[in-house]
Amino acid sequence: MDMLTHEQIWAAIDKLAERFRFSASGLARNAGLDPTTFNRSKRFTASGRERWPSTESIAKILRATGTSIADFMEMIDDSQATRKSSFGTYRQTSAVHSVPLIGFAQAGVGGFFDDGGFPVGQGWDEIMPPTSASENAYALKVSGDSMLPLYREGDIIIVDPVAQVRKGDRIVVKTREGEVLAKTLERKTSKLIELQSLNPEHDNLVFKHEELEWLARIVWASQ
Repeated sequence: MDMLTHEQIWAAIDKLAERFRFSASGLARNAGLDPTTFNRSKRFTASGRERWPSTESIAKILRATGTSIADFMEMIDDSQATRKSSFGTYRQTSAVHSVPLIGFAQAGVGGFFDDGGFPVGQGWDEIMPPTSASENAYALKVSGDSMLPLYREGDIIIVDPVAQVRKGDRIVVKTREGEVLAKTLERKTSKLIELQSLNPEHDNLVFKHEELEWLARIVWASQ
């Protein structure tokens, strides 16, 4: 008998969510779990080590959906074949699914992000973006005028903490002091990160790496 793999377990959870027309976060919420419990960001640690779902979380989603252990084990058995490409490697499909949403003011408060900039905890709403987004992505609602003329109050931006960031990209950063800012990456060296303000009335900023908790690329905006 083949060993149970990390990939198979998570694929079976995705399959269960799909069967009941949930996103991964919707399935978690329906089972009374933190809506980010099954997000892609929770499946690996910041160092890349595999993170397995708890037996308690699996028990709760089975109970919430009325799925038996036998049915779930069948999904595990099927997951390897259904998620393997013709080249023998696994691929993640891109699909439109709900993403967590909070306002910029909330984002600066502790408890909404882990050290890697991934969304955690309670208090998030959900939206359905008009485009596909990875399960690492989340949405922020713009407030104030600091991001004019690009982003106005009430605009929604989608941020992906694992997307590659290059010079000229629009990004969101969180400082060690708890401030969340949307800027353009001007330059990044081994010691410093230079940020250009979106609003010409606001100064450009320079940070040492240790002064920032995280930075993440803006991959979509509603304007």
